[in-house]
Amino acid sequence: MGKIEDALHQAFTGESKATLRLRVYAQKAEDEGFSQIARLFHAISMSEEIHGTRALRLLRDIRDTQENLKSSFESETKIAGVAYDEFIRQAEQEGNKAASLFFSQSKDVEDIHAKLYSKALTHFMEERQTTYHICSLCGYIADGIPPEECPVCGAKYDKFIMY
Repeated sequence: MGKIEDALHQAFTGESKATLRLRVYAQKAEDEGFSQIARLFHAISMSEEIHGTRALRLLRDIRDTQENLKSSFESETKIAGVAYDEFIRQAEQEGNKAASLFFSQSKDVEDIHAKLYSKALTHFMEERQTTYHICSLCGYIADGIPPEECPVCGAKYDKFIMY
């Protein structure tokens, strides 16, 4: 990877992290009753997302939809099967039960993401219509009808967000 590609990758990573961090900060400000500060965090988050998108485009990492699905499937499979296993091992070695639970649940959800991508690739040309329901606690995604209880973290039906 050349110096410019490396710099673009670093910019994309930094902007992506800032986007999410600022969205979380905006929600916290909303929860605390600071709506104007929340708007500021949301506005800057959107700006950071624009920066990240521009860097991603310059990296030429956006392909056609089928290639994007394949790449996303491979990424989810790799993170679930390699990175999270190591994270879980480290957390267990340190006796950090909260981190171990987080990594374990995240690994399970990443496996579900990979299955959803695989299903989408299989039915790519059909453009199957479905509704997704996302567990607001752990990120599990139900394809179609949400479960009464999240199979990953046990959250009840009302904790699912329809998308």
